[in-house]
Amino acid sequence: MSEPFSVPVTVRGYETDVQGHLNQAVYLNYAEHARWSLLHAAGISQSALIGSGVGPVALETTIRYQRELLAGDEVEVTCAFAWGGGKTFRIEQNVLKADGTIAAQITAVGGILDLEKRKLVADPAEVFKRLASDPGLFGL
Repeated sequence: MSEPFSVPVTVRGYETDVQGHLNQAVYLNYAEHARWSLLHAAGISQSALIGSGVGPVALETTIRYQRELLAGDEVEVTCAFAWGGGKTFRIEQNVLKADGTIAAQITAVGGILDLEKRKLVADPAEVFKRLASDPGLFGL
């Protein structure tokens, strides 16, 4: 597994529910923001993906909520890729409170879709290696 990449996020009031907790759907937005930030840091843009005829796809996402987040909380959202061979990969993410406490754990299974064939590519790691200026951020 790659070393975790992370991005800071501040919980905004409009992202909370009636109890004042961060709404469950917003965790997905935070996770997605961290993943796209990692791609950007590694030198991969959306236009580069599309220009190469591929795009990332989410196949499964699981969220384990562990501690509440409230408006104004400062968090770090981590992102680490795990490669096992085959057409898919796993992304392990944590939403960490300022004191390092895990607020949520997010595990996603993804793939790289060939946009013309509408099928997963055989080796997604190879796509990231080819497109990234810093494939080490993906643990490659």
